[in-house]
Amino acid sequence: MKRLVVVLALAIALHAQQNAGVDRDRDGLPDGFEQALLERFAPTFMVNQTDCSVAPALFVPNEKSPTVAEENSTVYGQVFPTANRRIEIHYYHLWRVDCGRMGHALDTEHVSVLLASEASGSRDAVQWQALYWYAAAHEDTICDASQITRASTLNATTHGPTVWISSGKHGSFLAEELCRHGCGGDTCEAMIPLTHVTLLNLGEFGHPMNGSTFIASKEWPLQQKMTRSDMRSPLLTRVDHLPETDIAWANPSKRPAQATIAAGVSTSDALTLSDRKTNTALVLAGNNTGSALGTSYRSVKSALGKSLHKVGQALGKKDASEK
Repeated sequence: MKRLVVVLALAIALHAQQNAGVDRDRDGLPDGFEQALLERFAPTFMVNQTDCSVAPALFVPNEKSPTVAEENSTVYGQVFPTANRRIEIHYYHLWRVDCGRMGHALDTEHVSVLLASEASGSRDAVQWQALYWYAAAHEDTICDASQITRASTLNATTHGPTVWISSGKHGSFLAEELCRHGCGGDTCEAMIPLTHVTLLNLGEFGHPMNGSTFIASKEWPLQQKMTRSDMRSPLLTRVDHLPETDIAWANPSKRPAQATIAAGVSTSDALTLSDRKTNTALVLAGNNTGSALGTSYRSVKSALGKSLHKVGQALGKKDASEK
């Protein structure tokens, strides 16, 4: 019976949000337009086929406490206007449990994108293109491995990129190679595309949609993530000063191996360490496939020696803060 109630409630909500003239979250963007943007830019999520939390969960609507209804590949969205007539979208994959090292109940991770349009007042989703993509991985912890890059770097200006979700820990990564950078607890093995995804609009804090009253719960940091932009001006400026091939760390000062850079060999030349090593997480090949050349951790692990070991000891004491 509970499952039937949830399914019926969501069916009604989805029908209502297609009404292009309604703005239920009162952010100035019509609900139907928000849904069209969510669908146009939805990433392809790669997940572990035997993840102990199965899949991103659907939460019971109109419950103040986050309560899992089904682990059924639901992805929650948030669409809101920003400065300079741009639009930011957050895609939240919310999990029943973080079942990795030092796990915990409820896991709140996400991916975001900044959009722009030459016709900034347009309510036609096709008129909008992605400028930057951001992937959250254990935000606000010592293990923060979040990344950001230009949408063109990922060949994802008119659609979503492929995003890799680490097994059990559920950190989001813009390249498979980066998955190994999350305090040693992240892996991306035996991965398959997340299928039969349902996109549900959360609305905004204070004006939830689709029964998402669980936004405000103190049991998880969803409210904090929804009430801030991932596309801060200093961060975007830093990305713009990097080569177009680079994926950047969002918070390089937190990286245990921040003096490293992904490097590899192509058929024509090799990429070497440079002055951009502090900011760069990975360098992508300059072609349309966006294939990665290598990972920073494996490239310099032996060189870090004792200092990396000491960082590992420190992280081991604080790893319970991973989210």
